[in-house]
Amino acid sequence: MEQGSRKGSRYAVLCSVVNSMITIIFGYDTGVMSGALIFIREELGISDTQQEVLAGILNVCALVGSLLAGRTADIVGRRWTICLASILFLVGSVLMGYGPNYGMVLAGRCVAGVGVGFALLIAPIYSSEISSAEARGFVASLPELCIGIGILLGYVTNYIMGKLLPLKLGWRLMLGIAAVPSLALAVGIFAMPESPRWLVVQGKLGKAKKVLLKVSDSEEEAERRFREIKGAAGIDEDCNEETVKVSRKSSGDGVWKELILRPTYPVRRMLIAAVGIHFFEHATGIEAVMLYSHRIFRKAGVTTKDKLLLATIGVGVTKVSCLIMASFYLDRVGRRRLLFISTTGMIFSLTLLGFSLTMVEKSHVKLEWALVLSLVFTYVYVGFFNLGLAPVTWVYGSEIFPLRLRAQGASIGVAVNRLTNASISMSFITIYKAITIGGTFFLFAGSAVLALLFFYFFLPETKGKALEEMEMVFSKKGQRNATAETEPGQNL
Repeated sequence: MEQGSRKGSRYAVLCSVVNSMITIIFGYDTGVMSGALIFIREELGISDTQQEVLAGILNVCALVGSLLAGRTADIVGRRWTICLASILFLVGSVLMGYGPNYGMVLAGRCVAGVGVGFALLIAPIYSSEISSAEARGFVASLPELCIGIGILLGYVTNYIMGKLLPLKLGWRLMLGIAAVPSLALAVGIFAMPESPRWLVVQGKLGKAKKVLLKVSDSEEEAERRFREIKGAAGIDEDCNEETVKVSRKSSGDGVWKELILRPTYPVRRMLIAAVGIHFFEHATGIEAVMLYSHRIFRKAGVTTKDKLLLATIGVGVTKVSCLIMASFYLDRVGRRRLLFISTTGMIFSLTLLGFSLTMVEKSHVKLEWALVLSLVFTYVYVGFFNLGLAPVTWVYGSEIFPLRLRAQGASIGVAVNRLTNASISMSFITIYKAITIGGTFFLFAGSAVLALLFFYFFLPETKGKALEEMEMVFSKKGQRNATAETEPGQNL
């Protein structure tokens, strides 16, 4: 298609960027907490157990939020769900910024955690539903890229505020400042269009058609996408009414029965794929590195506070750089191939990280080579993770379910994601004290091997497939390498 006719695609990307602001706020909270824990521990005198709880409670609450968000998104729409997530972040940030004691900081972290659950579910779903098949990988990966940008901003904020502000004010401002973009997004989100797929499910065909004309590159593409969405929602493709009455099944009633109690063969495969990829995203140890990087670097010989914070900024830069690369390759290389490259690199780097940290810990003399290896392979691991597994997890989980099941099906995957994340973040210190920090990363390497096998056998390729084609992709028994080639003109 001519470059000058890409106005609709650019508008869809712009909408996704605004929508992804909610994940920047989440990423910032994750990144800033990594450094704020150093200062909170120093001022409030909290124990290792309290530190683990403070780090992990966000994900426990996010689990609850993600389960609530699926039904909420189906009832009130995608935009209102994003607005609600922003308000929860706003309240949580204010409570943490005020934080006169551990209990108040923990309460703020819990409220923000529910917002995280909403954000992680709705951001990739909204991005997937407004984009075309050819650009969906790029557009739907923007929320994950924005998480990385937020984490990097959090690390940089830690370093700057840790040096310029007094202890008592520094960490509170680090945590409380996220209230500002939360408020801006809660108001600004209404300048964006509602998801055309949600509008069709609600029977608002006229409004859906108007949105599709904005996010498509031509009237022909908008009409084609409109017909496909109507067909998937159980509406006559030739229907031209402004509003229609939609069946209860299409509008979301009985979804849990379809997902859990009596799933069809393709839906069962979709659920297994979504739960599995979300589980392995965190079972391979990324949260341990992102949240406790200062402890890992301290074990590797980086001891001063300034150097620890600078080293964590390096983690953030690596994450964002690789996410940018991945976002451009998702629609070219495909989901499966990126997963294989990413997971293989993770196995390699986790094994060598475990080896080098073991050597550092067991040696009675300072081993410079082992210290350097520990630092290098921490960055290599973060790089490979964000080159494939990180963005693919959120793109894949948001695109595979049929329209009537998408929000609540994706919410199950997000709930598993947050539960696994919470388990790792709340137990990492305890585990590495029991089996050594090197042993913990050997454990994560073993998990990555299992992940590679799971991806090979259970995840078919979805590159270039319209959302309305996913049931066909997952209905082919024994199919792993579902062709990603799309016939000329076969846009979403």
